[in-house]
Amino acid sequence: MLLRSWIESANAPDHPFPLNNLPCGVFSTTGEEPRCGVAIGDYVLDVSSLEETGGLSLPGGPLLDVPFWNELMEAGPQAWAALRNRLTEVLAEGADDRAVVEPHLVPRAEVVLHMPFLVSEYTDFYAGRHHATNVGTMFRGAENALPPNWLHIPIGYNGRASSVVVSGTPVRRPWGQVKGPDHAAPAFQPSRRFDIELELGAVVGTPSDGPVTVAEADAMIFGYVLLNDWSARDIQAWEYQPLGPFQAKATATTISPWIVMKAALEPFRCSTPPREVPLLPHLQEPGPMLYDIALEVALQPECGVEAVIARTNYAEMYYSAAQQLAHHTTSGCPMNTGDLLGSGTISGPTKDSRGSLLELSWGGKEPIAIAGGTRTFIEDNDTLSLRGGCRGDGYMIGFGDCVGKVLPALADPYAR
Repeated sequence: MLLRSWIESANAPDHPFPLNNLPCGVFSTTGEEPRCGVAIGDYVLDVSSLEETGGLSLPGGPLLDVPFWNELMEAGPQAWAALRNRLTEVLAEGADDRAVVEPHLVPRAEVVLHMPFLVSEYTDFYAGRHHATNVGTMFRGAENALPPNWLHIPIGYNGRASSVVVSGTPVRRPWGQVKGPDHAAPAFQPSRRFDIELELGAVVGTPSDGPVTVAEADAMIFGYVLLNDWSARDIQAWEYQPLGPFQAKATATTISPWIVMKAALEPFRCSTPPREVPLLPHLQEPGPMLYDIALEVALQPECGVEAVIARTNYAEMYYSAAQQLAHHTTSGCPMNTGDLLGSGTISGPTKDSRGSLLELSWGGKEPIAIAGGTRTFIEDNDTLSLRGGCRGDGYMIGFGDCVGKVLPALADPYAR
């Protein structure tokens, strides 16, 4: 049920940032340096200044005197719980400490949002069965849609942490090498099949050194963000055999500006689907590991009307973030505070629940309708927005929009 706050805007049933949520971000105001903040209703609570003035004390602190959440994340679950408990106490309706907290509130309309954490490493997975089946059917036929290993392990690849950006950052259409017609030489040109992937990103809080169980992996996760893994499909089609995506995925990965802590999502846990092939013991779940998070994708042409082109749910995933993280460690690979794990494209069973334009337009063969036209892939100056939230009893848990506008490709970078 809704936890009521003395900040009235946080009590609205459709507001994304009630007291139940308390997501973590980094913000700045005019003339001020970025600092840590927590969204509550129509405000951002400046927890950096609140900690500095003694209104917030955390075990092992100070932890919020830097413009990123990594130090709190590394401090572990005890510190995470202490933060939520203290903020819930001072922001609750009738709180005695209102006068201590109120001077540290900043209207959210007046802030600029920044990357909420320092990304240590980035790994992207291919763990949605509907997406994998759709893509496999397009390229290999329905009988061979899933690779032989797909039902046994969450497949992934190491991506580029350096190109992870926060929502609102423009994305430039990339150049790359694409396959030529028939047996002609490949061409170096701007991507003509630029796409999005609707994903959820898990943010690793506590590090590991050696294999961990699924339960231990779940305890390591600090929280979640919406994630758009921009993909140049024509570059990918030429480069991916035999080692998988490389430059096609290196342009940018956009994340939403607020980390929704795992604790806020606990009421919405749900189970992964039944297994037609039993998983090996080290990947089996000790309990529900997914979340009931409704998701949507919207596309807005320049000077045009926005259209929602897909709706789906994170509950459609085949492998959870905890399973992905546990699998990542099986080789002994250390995981670091600030590691980011992309879920893989989240698609549902129906055409309007597909989480990429590749699927929605079926490889470009079936254009999708938008206001005033159609799309197969992203055109210049299109703005793509990912949204998501959980619906509780009289409240919701929102992530903040994950937005990126695609700018035209630059002139040939190698022209002299």
